[in-house]
Amino acid sequence: MATSWRALQNISTFIRRLDSNFVRWQSTAHNLAVKKKIDVTRQQAYLGGGQSRIDAQHKKGKLTARERIDLLCDPGSFVEYDMFMEHDCTDFGMDQQKYPGDSVVTGRGRINGRIAFVFSQDFTVFGGSLSTAHAKKICKVMDQAMLVGAPVIGLNDSGGARIQEGIGSLAGYADIFQRNVMSSGVIPQISMIMGPCAGGAVYSPALTDFTFMVKDSSYLFITGPNVVKEVTNEEVTQEELGGAKTHNVISGVAHGAFENDLEALMRLRDLFGYLPLSNKDPSPVRPCHDPWDRDVPSLDTVVPLETTAAYDIHDVISGILDENEFFEIQPAHAKNIVVGFGRMNGRTVGIVGNNPKVAAGCLDIDSSVKAGRFVRFCDAFNIPIITFVDVPGFLPGTAQEYGGIIRHGAKLLYAFAEATVPKVTVITRKAYGGAYDVMSSKHLRGDTNYAWPTAEVAVMGAKGAVQIIFRGHENQQKEEQIYIEKFANPFPAAVRGFVDDIIEPRETRRRICHDLEVLASKQLTNPWKKHGNIPL
Repeated sequence: MATSWRALQNISTFIRRLDSNFVRWQSTAHNLAVKKKIDVTRQQAYLGGGQSRIDAQHKKGKLTARERIDLLCDPGSFVEYDMFMEHDCTDFGMDQQKYPGDSVVTGRGRINGRIAFVFSQDFTVFGGSLSTAHAKKICKVMDQAMLVGAPVIGLNDSGGARIQEGIGSLAGYADIFQRNVMSSGVIPQISMIMGPCAGGAVYSPALTDFTFMVKDSSYLFITGPNVVKEVTNEEVTQEELGGAKTHNVISGVAHGAFENDLEALMRLRDLFGYLPLSNKDPSPVRPCHDPWDRDVPSLDTVVPLETTAAYDIHDVISGILDENEFFEIQPAHAKNIVVGFGRMNGRTVGIVGNNPKVAAGCLDIDSSVKAGRFVRFCDAFNIPIITFVDVPGFLPGTAQEYGGIIRHGAKLLYAFAEATVPKVTVITRKAYGGAYDVMSSKHLRGDTNYAWPTAEVAVMGAKGAVQIIFRGHENQQKEEQIYIEKFANPFPAAVRGFVDDIIEPRETRRRICHDLEVLASKQLTNPWKKHGNIPL
């Protein structure tokens, strides 16, 4: 009996071991199957809408969503989020059309070693249309960017809302818009339009700090050419309605245009280097090999002897900046004012300058809005502002008055007056009338205000002033000469303390670099308010 009992025990043990091995084998097989499914799904995600659609994208001269991210971010630095997310729409046969990751690639990466959150819409998947899942992915990276204090870069290439999902896609847009607004002034937001962007989709780029476009392949419009023709009977092409030229030259919606995807992404990397990661970071500083105290002899002759002769303010700007490098914003729009980023002794600065080469440097509606928005960006992100003034006043005429030059001009005035960052102003020649006040004058809390010997600070030009003061007098030419000798120089402003010093042009770089070093510890706050009521 004992032998039989032991035999039964041995058989029972053997069976238990056999069951255990079988369970382990089943578990291993299951794990291998799951791993294989993960690998297969990951490969599907990498292919987006499939090789044929990738080839079609390439034939248009466009890169895919993932290729764009690979070029924008440092090699091997991109970490993808939500690669396996899919849409949940079951209407119109959509349950049979699912792609891992849906129509957008999201995640974080590094650009020249600095973190950025990125989303890149994938036109090979449903034309890059926005679904609920698509919106959730974008919202997630925007939330993470706000949490850690890092910029968001959107590479837009989308046909708009996914019609099959109805109001769900519209809700997704609104969720993104809300985050655009909450992020404004907290982290830099950059939009690169690399394909179509129509309907409600255009408002997300419009809410970001900078919007760039790729020539001949990107379009921004509320309603397309077909709808325009149906409603207004006006025939217009996509390019005429919302192409890169339209928005960079005429409307001012975009801040720059590039020849192709490659140039666009490389220039975006350049811009990123000028920006802080958030509003809690100071203006970025990098090692500088350009002597901060060097003279710039060319500036001594840049302003013509004839007061009505034009010159290009770019010659002044490039002369004082480190390595003569200047990243201009909106170079093709409102050319009578120049704005952009440069560096002084390695520190990022914002540049604003009237350009006498275009419309004599007058301020008008477009230039006021262009410069006002740029000044507010610099102020929000702790970037010092250097202003070069050569302005004969605001542009006169019914077109400007009917267009609201009073309200739009006040935007630039508001922006300069509100700014608490270091502000250095150099009057190179004319500073007439209300435009003198607006252009970062001492009265608007300018920290350091200089005048070149060629500066003229007055209510208006000598000829106009004499015609008013000596109306009806003979020999007005003599009176004009007296007025010029009295007011057409920097002394009236200097003796009243409205400029801190009259400097030789060649000294400008050295003086500004020294001022910025002193002003780096500037502490200035505005009175508490929920927000101001800028004249929009």
